Parts: sequence; C-alpha cells; structure tokens
Amino acid sequence: MEIKKELIQQIQSIIAAARDKAIRSVDTERVLMYWQIGKVIFEEEQDGKERAGYGEYLIKSLANELEPQFGSAFSYRQLNWFRQFYRTFPIVNALRSQFSWTHYRTLIRIENQDKREFYLAEAEKNNWTARQLERQINSQLFERLLMSNDVASVLEVARVEKLPTEAKEIIKDPMVLEFLGLKREASYYEKDLENAIITHLQDFILELGNGFAFVARQKRIHIEGDEYFVDLVFYNRLLQSFVVIEIKTQKLTHQDIGQLQMYVNYYDRYEKQTYENPTIGILLCTDKNDAMVKITLPENNNTIIASKYQLYLPTEQQLIDEVKKEIEKLDNKDIEQ
Repeated sequence: MEIKKELIQQIQSIIAAARDKAIRSVDTERVLMYWQIGKVIFEEEQDGKERAGYGEYLIKSLANELEPQFGSAFSYRQLNWFRQFYRTFPIVNALRSQFSWTHYRTLIRIENQDKREFYLAEAEKNNWTARQLERQINSQLFERLLMSNDVASVLEVARVEKLPTEAKEIIKDPMVLEFLGLKREASYYEKDLENAIITHLQDFILELGNGFAFVARQKRIHIEGDEYFVDLVFYNRLLQSFVVIEIKTQKLTHQDIGQLQMYVNYYDRYEKQTYENPTIGILLCTDKNDAMVKITLPENNNTIIASKYQLYLPTEQQLIDEVKKEIEKLDNKDIEQ
C-alpha cells in the first residue's frame, strides 16, 4: 500500500516549521542571556568605578573563570561585547525577537546613533538576514541616501513614519553592484550587465531599495510600427509607479536621456493607471556629467534619475569625497540664487 505523497509533504512541512521555530527560540534565548550577562557586568563595573582599572580586571577575571567551563563564547572579547550590548540596548523589551546575536553584534559596532537607528529600522522592516544587514552597512547605504536627503527624512522613511513621495528618497546614487561578480577592469557589454542583474535579481532588488517588484526584462514596445526594448521594468508599491531602467556601460550622453524619457512617456500614456503616479526612469551608467543631465532634463524634473553604478564596495573616503561634491553643488546653487 503506497503512502500518499501529499501526506509525506504535509508531515515534512510540520517538521521543518517546528525546527525553524526551535532555532528561532534558541536564538532568542541566547540574545536574552547575553543581554542579562552584559547587564550584570555593567552594573558591577559601575559599583566599582571608583577603583582604577576595575572594569578591565572584572572582565578578565570573569573570562578566566567562565571560558574553561563554557567555551570560547565567554571569552574576554565576547564578554566585552555583552557589556557593550547592554549599554547600547538598555531596554530589554525593545529587543527584536527576529534578530539573532549576529544582527546585534553587527549593530553595536555602529557608534553613530542615527546610523544605527536607520539600520535597525530597515533590518526589521525588510526582514534582513544578518548577512544582508552586514552587506548594506559595508556598502554604506545610510551615507549614500544622505547624499540626496537629510538625516531626518532618511530616518522617517526607514521607521515608516512617512511614505516616500519622491524617487530620490529611496534610490541611491551611486548603486553598489559588487554582488554581480563582474570585474571592474574587464570589458563587458550592456547585455552582460543585464544578464548578471537577472541572475542576482534578489540582491539587485535589495540594492534598489524598499517596495520594488520585478516586472519584465527587454520589454518590447511598439510606436507607430517601430519596435523598442526597455532593458528592465520594475514596480514600486510605495511610490505606486512603474520604474523603467536603462543600462549603459559607457559615460552617459544626452541621447541616452532622450531615449529613457521616451520610455517613461510611453509608460505614462499607455501603461499607467489613473490612480498611479508618474513613471520613474533610472539611467544606470558607469559615469555621468551632472551638469549635462541637469540641462537636458526639465527644471522641474523629478522622475528621471541618472545613477552611477560601481562593481565594488565603496571606501569611507570615497563617500566622504562624494558628500563634499554634493555640498559644493548646494553652496554654488545658493550663490547663484
């Protein structure tokens, strides 16, 4: 007598769900244990703070006692992390059950409070894994968003205290595409970049930002008997608009902007519903002349965005240089006015 395949699959699902729940439960208990240990260490340290070097002595002494008995998870370095964990997150009820210890260990390394709050909110909202959280921090997501927004606006969107109303609030410039695995010194075609994006679509959507869903690649459109192909089409549910992306592996030209503007106009006239917002166009390019982009587009433009991409994680100095450029642009604009 043969057992039904559906029955086996049902039992397998129950087992898998129970295992996942057990793992999450263990992670939650581990986080709470580390927090409680950190609290005890911190409070004891505060009681003896008048004694020079007491904190250092305390943690070393505890490590000498605990590590031989419980292993490297209670080494001098780890106990320091537990203490810092409690100092950074002193309210136990505010701890997120969905975060593992790896999440929290990554977050407590961030000294800037606004920056830490941003990643905390984004990780919770988007259900980032610990690996995704670390990747977003390493790609300097917070700093890249600050290049076209102020801190208050970035934090409000992250905390869902307001919905984004403009594309620049969620779309980064530059975009970091190191996960594609393309060598920055190698020669490749637009088709190669597009194929790599489709292969790593989940990572690309994560880099694009909140609310994006994939719609099509090489979307064919007909205009008076002529055929054109849009590289990538997405939809953003937060902005309630289509997002069309054109890929360029060379420096941006005004012809490229004109081509993308045509695609945006097409979607606005033939695809967009009356309740949806105007289509957004993104030109993904290796280099651009911001002045040329500004002059080519209408003064009130807020739907066409030229975003550079880079195939490697940015250094802190690179982003500092970019921020300085943005500040200089704003200063020059104030002088002109």
